[in-house]
Amino acid sequence: MIIEFIFALLSGILVGTIAGLLPGIHVNLISVFLLSILAFFLNFLQPIILAVFIVAMTISDTFVSFIPSIFLGAPDEDSVLSVLPGHELLLKGKGYEAIILTLYGSILGILIILLLTPLFLLLLPKIFFYLKFVMLFILLFASIYLIAKEKSSKLIAIIVFLLSGFLGLSTLNLNINQSLLPLLTGLFGSSSLITSIIKKEKIPEQEIFKLKKIKIKIKEIKNAGIAAILSAPLCSFLPALGSGQAAVIGSDIVQEIKRREFLILLGSINTIVAGLSFIALYSIQKARTGTAVAIQKILENFSFNNLIIILLTIIFSAIFAFFLTIFLAKFFSRKISKLNYKYLSIFILIFLAIVVIFFSGFLGFLIFITATFTGLIAILSGVRRTHLMGSLMLTSILLYLPF
Repeated sequence: MIIEFIFALLSGILVGTIAGLLPGIHVNLISVFLLSILAFFLNFLQPIILAVFIVAMTISDTFVSFIPSIFLGAPDEDSVLSVLPGHELLLKGKGYEAIILTLYGSILGILIILLLTPLFLLLLPKIFFYLKFVMLFILLFASIYLIAKEKSSKLIAIIVFLLSGFLGLSTLNLNINQSLLPLLTGLFGSSSLITSIIKKEKIPEQEIFKLKKIKIKIKEIKNAGIAAILSAPLCSFLPALGSGQAAVIGSDIVQEIKRREFLILLGSINTIVAGLSFIALYSIQKARTGTAVAIQKILENFSFNNLIIILLTIIFSAIFAFFLTIFLAKFFSRKISKLNYKYLSIFILIFLAIVVIFFSGFLGFLIFITATFTGLIAILSGVRRTHLMGSLMLTSILLYLPF
């Protein structure tokens, strides 16, 4: 059992790392594939071993996935907002520091998971039914507050929010595989890449510091931690809310959150939402994420002992993924400035288009193009690109309307 556990843990971390590095290859997609051949694996593996593999894959992905979003501008749906402050730091030669900030956030997220697990087990079954009624007000508050804080043009901010919102609503109601892939890749990834190509940006040589030299203030940890605690737990068990929306909500609840704090917050929220989705599955028997759905189908009897094993897997995966991501971040930091970023951006743009067509078809490609132009409107008008999260928030608001 111990040998099988270690093998599942390490192989899950490896697959999660590959998924995190390759845009378009999401852990949910791998989980669906695993479920399709589940009967084969159950012939010689216990269900809990397969569950360990999925949990390790999911947690390690939350650490590694910031590398392509920050260095290449090619995010997945969970690291999408890191393109904004991460790319700014990359252009200042601080891409490595940006990755480290998300890693510290992810480790903070693990601590928050352990802190909140007893509350999830004791309180969530009792209050779950009532919590969903307040989400409409939280989302409305976050959306209005976000637009009200816009310093450039509130009118354009509203237009961008509504354009992306209606695009998101249309996309999610179409019969498209991996519908969020073309939507979010266009809004945040390709639009940033095209901007880099137009501006002929050159990536400066990246500074690689020892961890002890990347100073993080207690205030930064406190602000990110408070924002994560106030937003991420709700998004780990309520439908239609994800890491991106949790980051928007959290950053607006904690006022004036700065770029570094936002990266810490994103790392923290990604890991919290992923980890607590497994705890919520045990507590209320509701699967919030694709990987939690896979766990639900694999573990027909989700016992308390299984929960302990999953918690241990979360901790061990985080430790391995932390140091592995540091190694990969150093590698990317050394290589990125030596590449022609214009041609690299063009290559990644073509690659993303191929990935979208492969997974989401021609209709998905049309959404990708439309989303790209919508993202460019935000960039060229000078409003904050967080308004593009209207693509998911407007859908969520409509979902929670009582009529």
